[in-house]
Amino acid sequence: MAGHSKWAQIKRKKAVVDAKRGQVFTKIIKEITVAARLGGGDEESNPRLRQAVIAAKGANMPADNIKRAIQKGTGELPGVSYEEALFEGYGSGGVAIMVEVTTDNRKRTVAELRHLLDKNGTDEEALLDVIVNGGGDDFSDEGDVYIVHSAPEDLPSVTESVEDGGFNVRSSEVLQMPTNSVAVEGETARKTLQLMEALDDHDDVQRVSANFDIDDEKLESVG
Repeated sequence: MAGHSKWAQIKRKKAVVDAKRGQVFTKIIKEITVAARLGGGDEESNPRLRQAVIAAKGANMPADNIKRAIQKGTGELPGVSYEEALFEGYGSGGVAIMVEVTTDNRKRTVAELRHLLDKNGTDEEALLDVIVNGGGDDFSDEGDVYIVHSAPEDLPSVTESVEDGGFNVRSSEVLQMPTNSVAVEGETARKTLQLMEALDDHDDVQRVSANFDIDDEKLESVG
């Protein structure tokens, strides 16, 4: 469904923007904490800490956040104990990738990195094979996920086939599918998305479907 697909894509993009803001602060705080733990809390005598603080200020991080991160690193305040590690993995085409991490849970991070490498190194021919073998029709690439298409009655067998093929199934559900879609843009697109968001936010609504279609290049300018 064009509308469902676009709405899901829009929601993911909004969530990514909000998450990125938090991720920037989290990464910098970790760096400040580790730098202070390894080299002390004096910026003048600790070049690594000085660079981390410069990055924090560049990201408009409040001074109190910076101070607390330093104090957690030096032990003046209680905090999480981070360790640094270097991991190697492989992406599509055998491209070697080195990943530097700062984590408080090495086992969890290894599992999450392995999942990311497996997902983003997906062999699309292999994915199509398991979909067809399970009775499915096709799939579409939505950027950060693949949407698999099948008849409702084939959903259980397709889901099982995809999982048995080594792919991670994030969700599996039957959706209402229109026979055609309506292209919207400008004010109409804005109002459509506003309505979709309001309906989706309602506590009693489980999912929302529609037959609208918005040009991918115009998604960023709508909202």
